[in-house]
Amino acid sequence: MVCLGNICRSPLAEGILKSKLNTQQFYVTSAGTGPWHVGNAPDPRSIEIAQRHNLDITDQRGRQFSAYDFEEFDHIYVMDKSNFQDVVRLAHTDLEKAKVSLLLDVLFPNENVDVPDPYYGGKDGFSAVYDLIDQACERIAEDLNQSIPKSLNK
Repeated sequence: MVCLGNICRSPLAEGILKSKLNTQQFYVTSAGTGPWHVGNAPDPRSIEIAQRHNLDITDQRGRQFSAYDFEEFDHIYVMDKSNFQDVVRLAHTDLEKAKVSLLLDVLFPNENVDVPDPYYGGKDGFSAVYDLIDQACERIAEDLNQSIPKSLNK
């Protein structure tokens, strides 16, 4: 899960998707395209909205996306078109580029819909962003869980 600073949208997406998957079968993390918040906890408003939904994201710390992430992850979901361009720019192969998609493409295929950045707004923006990310993560979790052989999906 990738956004600009890794303190608002992508920590929420990480926490939400983790809550919908067996973490022994899937590894979910988040990153930002910029270095501004490396080592920082998520924005207090992200923490608050997550807690209202019984998710604890307080242990997350910001990190910057790197080209190495293409080797580590099968799917890279970005929050908006700007993040998409920044991440794809780091890809070395078409296979790496194919791993990157807009998070909301699972809800709005081929519409290039961004997850709005709530950073400069109020708490209501975080609530709306949470709902969008939750819907997308529900769809992603369904798809990922169906991809596991039934003998492993316990």
